[in-house]
Amino acid sequence: MNQDWALVDSHCHIDFPELADDIAGLLERMAANGVCHALCVSVNLDDFPRVLALARAHECISASVGVHPGSEYGPNPSVSDLIREGAAREIVAIGETGLDYFRATGDLEWQRERFRTHIRAARELAKPLIIHCREAADDLLQILREERGNEVGGVMHCFTENWEVASAAMDLNFMISFSGIVTFRNATAVREVAARVPEERLLVETDSPYLAPVPHRGKTNEPSFVRHVAEELALVRGMELGALAAVTTGNFNRMFNAL
Repeated sequence: MNQDWALVDSHCHIDFPELADDIAGLLERMAANGVCHALCVSVNLDDFPRVLALARAHECISASVGVHPGSEYGPNPSVSDLIREGAAREIVAIGETGLDYFRATGDLEWQRERFRTHIRAARELAKPLIIHCREAADDLLQILREERGNEVGGVMHCFTENWEVASAAMDLNFMISFSGIVTFRNATAVREVAARVPEERLLVETDSPYLAPVPHRGKTNEPSFVRHVAEELALVRGMELGALAAVTTGNFNRMFNAL
């Protein structure tokens, strides 16, 4: 494709079974759609080696290390675990981490302690955080303040919160990333926030294999589909696609130093 811009998928899970068997084809489709890079995000320590292997095998893939806040199985990471694995050159961020109170019951202090562990490791490594937040914004922001998460910053991934949460996160040195949800018909509130985020805080992602954007909604998502996210975001913000791509790709490299 002849063009003078390129997009980055700032959050995907291409190591998951839905995508892992066709990495060559996935990379070809990325290139055909102007997607030059993707960040493959870790969700547990057991599967982290395959995430790292993808990043080591392909220059256009970076990786993170972390344990998803909703994961109740497998080893719980220590600060030293995350520092050891996160020191690799290919690891550009710590996470996916954060808080997820959706459908969660009982004492959730284990989630909050796990989140603190990730923030402490990120600060030791001087690498940004990838934040997952679902129905837990007040606690999440408070923990980020207490643990000085602003010292490393990062990204609020797959953002669906309100403007007040977005503003508070940006004050803490975080970027705001929008997924295929921004293309959904009922996502008016998300689009309203997306229109207000300053250019220097904006990222795009797929969260593939989930949340495929229109016109692929209901299908398996993949990094090449981040173009549809960017097209919708450009429309919402009154920008040309090339300008949106330049902004978000520049922001990604500034935060993750991965290009």
